[in-house]
Amino acid sequence: MGFQQLAGAAFRALTAGKTGPSLYDVCDPVLLNGHGGDAHLAKFYKTALGNPPLRALLRRAGLPELAEPSRMAALRQALTAARDDKEPDWAAIGAPMAELLDTIDLSHPKPGKAKPNGAAPSLAGIERVIRTCASHLLRSYSANGFIPTYAAFNLIGDPDVRGREFLMALTGLDARGYKNSTLMFNLARVFIARSPAGSLINPSWSGIAEPMWQPMQIRHRSAYYDAFFIEALLTFIETGLASPAETTQSRKAIADLVEFCVGISREEVRSHDGTSVKVITALAPPPHPRFSRFFTQIKQDLGFGVYVPDCDTTACAFSAATQAGSSDPILDQPLLDFYAGYQVREGANEPKVTVPLNDNIDFEGGVVTWIDNLAGERPYGNDLDPTLNLDILEVSFRNLARWTVLETPSRLATVHRIIGFQKKLVESGAFANPRSHIYYLPELYCAYFGRCYAAFLALPAAARAAIDPEGSFELIRTRVLGYVEGELIAGEMNAFDAALALIALGHLGADAASFTPGAALHHRLAGRRRPPRPLPRL
Repeated sequence: MGFQQLAGAAFRALTAGKTGPSLYDVCDPVLLNGHGGDAHLAKFYKTALGNPPLRALLRRAGLPELAEPSRMAALRQALTAARDDKEPDWAAIGAPMAELLDTIDLSHPKPGKAKPNGAAPSLAGIERVIRTCASHLLRSYSANGFIPTYAAFNLIGDPDVRGREFLMALTGLDARGYKNSTLMFNLARVFIARSPAGSLINPSWSGIAEPMWQPMQIRHRSAYYDAFFIEALLTFIETGLASPAETTQSRKAIADLVEFCVGISREEVRSHDGTSVKVITALAPPPHPRFSRFFTQIKQDLGFGVYVPDCDTTACAFSAATQAGSSDPILDQPLLDFYAGYQVREGANEPKVTVPLNDNIDFEGGVVTWIDNLAGERPYGNDLDPTLNLDILEVSFRNLARWTVLETPSRLATVHRIIGFQKKLVESGAFANPRSHIYYLPELYCAYFGRCYAAFLALPAAARAAIDPEGSFELIRTRVLGYVEGELIAGEMNAFDAALALIALGHLGADAASFTPGAALHHRLAGRRRPPRPLPRL
């Protein structure tokens, strides 16, 4: 959004005619001025939604139906119950808000048809892009002592989360603080989406991935992202394009990143059989996450204190450390034994998914996201994301011999069930539906499948036959490649979309002509001093 568009959207939001009670008309009498009850709810409201800038933006955003006394009373009663009840009935509390959520009109981006963007860049141009990207990573590491990553809140929320899904989350989460945040953010979504403020908070963009707004960025460090930086720097060395000095720098950075992944970020948990297992936590204890000072205070104010390990960060960290040649004993643990306890199967494991936002897909055979810590906490409840399960397959292929997967029937059966889950997802076409994914999008699924497929192809033929006797990987490859060539690169892309397309096309053996749109886009953007920061689904 350019400055003139930004100024126009802000002006319309600040001067719009008020058509009914605002968010603050609803909440202030209940959550301001020390009414007692759950202190976190009031603090969250004042910090996240009642701050002066957002209050100014939304003070004229009203809902006409709330002028009806009974509807206003129902909302305030729900907020009062959330504030005061020792054991709140979250389904009842969420009901009047779910009804409002079903009135908003949100949709996923629909990129226009791609315009011709020139011939494919030369080999020299491609090599320049590789050097530019690697140089950016190495400069960032040198300047900071780590490679920062960025996240952001999107106040407009996910188009796939309406009233039904909101109630799923509200009742499926465990920690009261996360229930509070889910309650308040979703209430605010209605006022944002149905007012001129929506076009300012959620402007249109090109392609699929949404650019991050600088003021909203949350700088941090996580083993999940460090794992992918390890892979990027290893690939840079393998290209032969790194100078001797850059090779030395890269190896030093890789060693530090590996230590952060499997050393600093490790956490001990209990497996389903009672044994002790070391896994990787999403956020290491302070000061290691390296949050900016501003967000550290916000995080403290909002009460986001409990973090637990997850299956995805564990898989990616183990994979990156394996590729880097780490000899850390943590890698000798056969993770498939542990993951089997979190795999959805008929019977005892079936209820593991407590937040089934993507219940349009069949969960059978998939592994859920969150791992109980030693205290038994699971603040986010549990969900199941298809892309996460690709990472589990990929790390299993890289450690096939170390974990004796082919020689251990139970481990091979766990792999077979995950492949079966992926096959059903792709055969149904659901992989291309954003609603099927929790933390990712179809475009990321395609790139991650390419990464998984490459690890599969690197195995001996006999191992591939034992892992995939039905040829499921070739079926998935054909469908995913068809989506990338027929949908993703056929539409307008931004830098992040193009990168995902190139990853998928490269690993899946696409025709050379398919690379032109993504490669040409990256070639044009490589000279930028500050690469664009996209916001994948979180």
